[in-house]
Amino acid sequence: MKKIIIITFLLSLPLTRPCLFAADAAFNGLDLNLGNLCRTSQAQSRSISPENFTGEKGQGGMSTNGSAAKGAARELGQGWKVSPSVRIPAHGTLTLADITGPGAIQQIWMTPAPLDKTRCFIIRMYWDDETDPSVECPLGDFFACGMGKFCQISSLPVCVNPGSAFNSYWQMPFHKHAKISLENLDDKDMTIYYQINYALTAVPDDAAYFHAQFRRENPMKTKGLYTILDGVEGQGQYVGTYLVWGVHETGWWGEGEIKFYLDGDNKFPTICGTGTEDYFCGSYDFDTKGVDGQSHYTEFSTPYSGLAQVIRPDGHYDSQTRFGLYRWHIQDPIRFQKDLKVTIQALGWQSGGRYLQEQDDLASVAFWYQTLPQKKFPPLPSRDELEQH
Repeated sequence: MKKIIIITFLLSLPLTRPCLFAADAAFNGLDLNLGNLCRTSQAQSRSISPENFTGEKGQGGMSTNGSAAKGAARELGQGWKVSPSVRIPAHGTLTLADITGPGAIQQIWMTPAPLDKTRCFIIRMYWDDETDPSVECPLGDFFACGMGKFCQISSLPVCVNPGSAFNSYWQMPFHKHAKISLENLDDKDMTIYYQINYALTAVPDDAAYFHAQFRRENPMKTKGLYTILDGVEGQGQYVGTYLVWGVHETGWWGEGEIKFYLDGDNKFPTICGTGTEDYFCGSYDFDTKGVDGQSHYTEFSTPYSGLAQVIRPDGHYDSQTRFGLYRWHIQDPIRFQKDLKVTIQALGWQSGGRYLQEQDDLASVAFWYQTLPQKKFPPLPSRDELEQH
């Protein structure tokens, strides 16, 4: 009898779907995943490259005087890969994209040359009415490949593929305007191939703006302590860290803790890690045993974390070894309501099983989203400081 009553009650309910299935609102074409690729949208797909500098509809492949006009395309002419790349003169700046919104950048591909000079190529991004960049970073470091040598990155938001292809899948929404520029600090011209794919579409009012900030200290200014990010004010979430770590001591270097100071934290942080390799989702010095029976640093690249690159001057645990590490907070963003500061310790070992405060060479990129306006970034290091090894 009870089962009959329950079934009768359920059948008598109005045929409306609960909020869980309320997908009838117009889809804006953003926040893409395998579950919503089937949905149609009024979003307009656009792409900027040397074959269409403005991204305008029906304006691609029209060049008659591009970089290949007098070379490979000289017998074929317009429409046949006349403008695949551009050159940025020494100490010059090129505007890669200038977009009127609302919309969102969804993917960036580029391959700069020469690769070993990517610390001299500075990418900047500006959102809406801001005159100061929200992204200011050497190009290689922005793509988690900051040591001027190729290393494969196979992560979710950033990929680096052979031979020197940098790819970003960070979603970068804007309400009014987006501008991306690339500065060449080098004494020689550079060549850049690039494509910036974006959607013109409605953007939610609560969509925050993508930020990335580069810092470097060689050696660290404070023994044992490096600041990855400071001075952030507003509401948002921290979403990633890229770190280049050059050791100035022999032995293991990664006992230090990362600390996230949130919303007025003073002496002590709200979030405190347990070790450097722990933060980058590894363990026990990133060591595994090789066929020789000896321990070796073991590179890895996964969707959310990686030790993607190790440059070994002489051998294991030697001074001057350099490491490229990334950690993306995609499933675990660090949310802040008012302000944010991020630091990491540099701790090795000394006699008696005691920690050693080190003064290594650290360079970092912090990635986060926040509301505007933003505080002006500290100035980038000089070109010599950017490039020094």
